[in-house]
Amino acid sequence: MKETDIAAENRFAADRENMVAGQIASRGIKDIAVLDAMRKVPREIFVPSNYSDHAYEDRPLPIGRGQTISQPYIVALMTESLELDSSMDVLEIGTGSGYQSAILSVLARNVYSVEINKDLFDRSKKLLEKYANIKLSNHDGSMGWEKYAPYDRIIVTAAPDNISHIFMDQLKEDGILIIPAGPYHWGQELFKVLKTQMGPKKIKICDVAFVPLIGKKGK
Repeated sequence: MKETDIAAENRFAADRENMVAGQIASRGIKDIAVLDAMRKVPREIFVPSNYSDHAYEDRPLPIGRGQTISQPYIVALMTESLELDSSMDVLEIGTGSGYQSAILSVLARNVYSVEINKDLFDRSKKLLEKYANIKLSNHDGSMGWEKYAPYDRIIVTAAPDNISHIFMDQLKEDGILIIPAGPYHWGQELFKVLKTQMGPKKIKICDVAFVPLIGKKGK
């Protein structure tokens, strides 16, 4: 390995550690497994090359096609809210850059991720080749992915106006759905939805701003 490559690798490793300490753990994320996953996954490879120097900043970054990679804290918050363990199968709606998928793959048994945009799908497919427990599909994620349902957990990384019953139908009993919802630019909220015998139990996590969920059930 060239000295310049070693220096870059060391710099990004330090950036990852600083991200975890300064942006994530300091803001209340306590799950050790989530913190370790954030330390392990190289965020810089999941952003366009002209943004690699900004990969660990506390903000979302554009990845093309009007989509973004979420800020590190939101990735950690959504991941911790899933309450994952290594026996679980997770459905992710909106592969995007592939970064959230990679984080999930470290923590779950299997990750099933759907991306509607073909360009983003092709890019993330190459980046995620080394993650053997991730299955990807290029279709309308607003309809879920019925083939492998039901899932222990579902995470949605773009915001529909309202929470569709489709996701709840594809979730196991006692499963958890993490999803932002609300009109674009208008007071979106991030929810944790528990599937119980008495019906869905919706808990607000925080206010957020996500790109809209594209697809038949995006509105």
